[in-house]
This record gives sequence, C-alpha cells and structure tokens, in this order.
Amino acid sequence: MYVTGAPLRVSVTYFFYRPIMQWQVWIMTKFIIKRLLYSIVILFFVMLIVYLLMYSLPSSYVETKAREMAMKPGSMKSAAEWLKELNAQYGMDKGVIEGYFTWLKSAVKGDFGESWQWTVPVTQKFKDVIWYSFALGLVSFILEIVIAIPLGVVAARKQYSLTDYAVTVVSLVGISLPTFFVATLLKMVFGVWIKGADGMPLLDISGMQSRNFLSLSPLGQKLDIAKHFILPVLTLTIVSIGGLMRYTRANMLEVLNADYIRTARAKGLSEQKVIGYHAFRNTLIPIVTILGGSLPGLFAGALITEQLFSVTGIGFVSYQSMVRGDIPFTMFYLAFMAILTLLGTLISDILYAVVDPRVRVH
Repeated sequence: MYVTGAPLRVSVTYFFYRPIMQWQVWIMTKFIIKRLLYSIVILFFVMLIVYLLMYSLPSSYVETKAREMAMKPGSMKSAAEWLKELNAQYGMDKGVIEGYFTWLKSAVKGDFGESWQWTVPVTQKFKDVIWYSFALGLVSFILEIVIAIPLGVVAARKQYSLTDYAVTVVSLVGISLPTFFVATLLKMVFGVWIKGADGMPLLDISGMQSRNFLSLSPLGQKLDIAKHFILPVLTLTIVSIGGLMRYTRANMLEVLNADYIRTARAKGLSEQKVIGYHAFRNTLIPIVTILGGSLPGLFAGALITEQLFSVTGIGFVSYQSMVRGDIPFTMFYLAFMAILTLLGTLISDILYAVVDPRVRVH
C-alpha cells in the first residue's frame, strides 16, 4: 500500500510545488528588473550632476588646459585648436542640456576621451590600474571576513567577559583611528623600528617595486609586488574590521536571546550545534547583505591608502587626476563610483530578499 501510494504523493507534491517555484522566480525577476530601472534613472541624474559640475568651471580653466596641451612635446595642434576640440568633445560650445546629451552619448559608448594627465584614453588607463586596486581590496576583504565575523561571534557568546571587552576595544580602535594614522604607524613599525637580517627595513613603505625588480625572475617579481602590498592590506584590514565586528556581535546577541534558541537548548542540543547551526545561520542574514553591498567596492580603490603607500591603483590615479585638473578622468571616475554604489545597493536588496524568507519583494 505504501509503495503504490508513494508515486502518487510525489506527483501531487510536484504538481503544487512547481507552480509555486515558478511564481517565486517571476516575482524575483520582476523585483530585479524594477530595481534596475530605478538604478538607471538615478544614474542618469547623477551623471547630469557630474556634467553640471564640469560645465560650471570657469572658461579660463579650459583655456589654460588647452595652452598646456599645446605646449607639450609632440603636440601637433595650437592652443586654439585644442580649445575648440575640448569644447566640442564635452559639449561646452552648446547649451547645458544639449551638451550633456552629447557627452552622455559618448560615455554610453565607453568613450570618455583622452586623459589630460596620463595622455592616454581614459578607459585604457583604467584597465591598466584597476586590477591592482581589485587585488588590494579582495585580500583585505577576505581578511576582514575571516577576522571580524569569528571574533564578533566569540564576543557575543562570552558577553561581559574579558574576551568580549578585548574584542570591543579592538573594534572601537579600528573604527576610531583614521587611515592616515594607521598607515603612518605601520610604516614606522615595519619600516623604521623593525629591521631585516641585512639591516634594511623589514617591509618597503612605499611604491610597488623594489630597486632590483627588473633583475628578478617572473615569480620573484610577483612576490616582490605582493610584499609591497602587505602594509596597504594591513591598513585596510585594521580600519575595516571594527565595524563588521561590532555588527556581528550585536546581531549574534539578538539571536541568542531569541525564543527558538532557548527552545533548542531546552531540548538538550549541544551548545556547539545551537551556536553553529541555529544561531549563526540567522546572524548571517543581515551580515550577508552588508558584505554583498561591499563587493562592488572591490573595484572602487582605496584612495587614501593607495596615495599613502604609492600603490598605482584606481584610487591613486583618480586622486592625482583630481588635484591636477584632469577633467576627463575625474568625470569618468565619478560616474564609475556612481555605478558601483548603485550596483552595491542592488546586490544588497537582492541578497536580503534571497537569504531572508520573511522579506517580501515588491
């Protein structure tokens, strides 16, 4: 009787389950499309603001840049020709709205012009430096997760203990200390106080290559670059773990005080299973959304850290472009940051709807 009835029960379950799954997929797809459309509208107005900032610059600024570009070695154009080309490229010879759509049309095609500072196309310079920032951000992001989340869980499990106080102090220090102070302190410790066996500083405090870089093997060159990344990675990790550590601790404490955790303990489950299976999984729900929103930031670059350690990533290049008046690269970087911010928000919304079944998508 059981054997003959089993296929019927399976088919009936599948008959009702399949439409439900299809409906959930449709709801999620509709939610994602709706968020994408919102993001496109927001990006349109953000890029309009970026263009208005550039358009509001005094005309004498563009004229000065045109003269500088005309006087550069190898320039085949006069200052008047450069001025005419720059105004036409960015729609400065038209009205604000018409000029914006002229620039936007080129931007959508991926044409942001040629960088005034680096004398190469903006997108080409971006491709040359973005992966240094990505490597720097990815390693520090992994270390942040590996260090902050376990320590936050431990602090919550041992509330008001010496461990909890120690984790709290470390997190508050990480939150309070500015990036430039942490970077300077690490430079002093590993570049001045601690010496290697040869009497030289243990770690290089600036740049991405040693003086003998060209004489090293391909593997040696990669290891040399990795060695120069140690201090920047440590800086980013120290200043970022505090917030995630406190957030993990607060969420873990809230979960541990929930009724279902007390029920699980009353049933005689081991503390390890209560924490690892029941409590930790629910603690991860808000944490996952934060981490998901941080993923696009891996490509944003660490502007201050890269500048302090002379790491030629997107943050370093963008800072140099801003202070030296490189309008094409600056406009590209601002648009790029806007896209990353919107993408991070979208990822957070999607992950929150996926990992938490209590959230309804609209």
